[in-house]
Amino acid sequence: MRTLFKGGSVASGRGVRRADLLVEGEKVSALGRGLKAEADRIIDVGGCVLFPGFIDAHTHFDLEVAGTVTADGFASGSRAALRGGTTTVIDFACPDKGESLASGLGRWREKAGGKTFCDYGFHMTIDDWSGSVRQELPEMFAQGISSFKMYMTYPAMLLGDGDLYRALKELTALGGICGVHCENAGVIDALIAEKKAAGELSPASHPRTRPPYLEAEAVARLLRIAQAAGAPVVIVHLTNGEALGEVLRARKRGQTVYVETCPQYLALDESLYFQENFSDAARYVCAPPLREKREQDILWRALRRGDIQTVSTDHCAFTLEQKAMGREDFTRIPGGLPGVEARGELMWSLGVARRRISVAQMCRVLSENPARLYGLFPRKGTLQPGADADIVVYDPSGGHILRAEDCESAAGYTPYEGFATDGGIRQVWLRGRLAAESGNVLLSTPEGKYMARGKCAL
Repeated sequence: MRTLFKGGSVASGRGVRRADLLVEGEKVSALGRGLKAEADRIIDVGGCVLFPGFIDAHTHFDLEVAGTVTADGFASGSRAALRGGTTTVIDFACPDKGESLASGLGRWREKAGGKTFCDYGFHMTIDDWSGSVRQELPEMFAQGISSFKMYMTYPAMLLGDGDLYRALKELTALGGICGVHCENAGVIDALIAEKKAAGELSPASHPRTRPPYLEAEAVARLLRIAQAAGAPVVIVHLTNGEALGEVLRARKRGQTVYVETCPQYLALDESLYFQENFSDAARYVCAPPLREKREQDILWRALRRGDIQTVSTDHCAFTLEQKAMGREDFTRIPGGLPGVEARGELMWSLGVARRRISVAQMCRVLSENPARLYGLFPRKGTLQPGADADIVVYDPSGGHILRAEDCESAAGYTPYEGFATDGGIRQVWLRGRLAAESGNVLLSTPEGKYMARGKCAL
């Protein structure tokens, strides 16, 4: 099947240009102005921008946490991804403490296999460090897993500084890259204990016990550990200017540091935690928390300058009924937001349409950079010949209102309810097949393929 996209503009990390795009089977076969090619079907994309399929390198589907399981498994989560223009997700295989990496990976393969509608891969979470874990690492690379995740908070996942150092040093020797959740666990726990003792148990205590400077402290500490280990690192879901300042100082020292932020930190602010209605406030609980509104401008400037490389969602969806587990104690509210469905339209509307970032910068942070960072380029993240024909057709005139009732996510709500978009996603193509159109997912069966990934090339 040969498909010709006529009359549109094609985005890349270098810019956007008027061009036609020819797809043959699952691959892009040609790109150029006024292509003269025989095709089985011609798609008129006049006035639209064609992006490489978006990559969300930070999702949590079918995750057991806080005594419950995320509302979105791989089926509903990947359908939500496709509706939002994301054609590849990288989720997290999470062994329990003391469990082998292979066991955790096997469990996540079972969760995703035959259920996922978009393409997918896994990062490997390291929540324990031992000789046996170290010995398993080469096999993870053989399985196409070249990126890892570690935590500086949460008792079930926390690694101490010494183990962080040892793990980073070993991963670097093998050519891997590690993303780290940076918050100061000890002081956060002490602040939580103070709030509980004072009877301050509402969602308003959530941001007060996880202040931005404790994120910045953890980022600074991680980067000094990484300096000692000679290791490149990824700071995941960075939220504020103080933490970003630590990254910029490390880069001046010559360190390699990649940064990810998320749409919720670009679009929402901490005032949402101070609403009187519990349900209205609890739905926004995530970690790190939403920050003061002034931080949004700092993050947008960092995206424009290239100081932040990727925008992922940290999609970790719970229903409002699940959030209600914390009605009497804010620490029992399952932390996380649904976001994979809205990310592309938010980035265009709040970024490109408001001239905070360019089309090329949007392409870099949603498509090209995550593909390069996580070993998927040039199969993903670009619309050059030979790449997978993952295509997002964005119509700048297709504005609409974001509403929970239209969403594929099983969360039952969207944090962006009522947001008026500038333009919208007209079509999403997965490896040459029309997967979503006008807000409707068209695939009736899961078509996602597991993506074995190479090493970082960003």
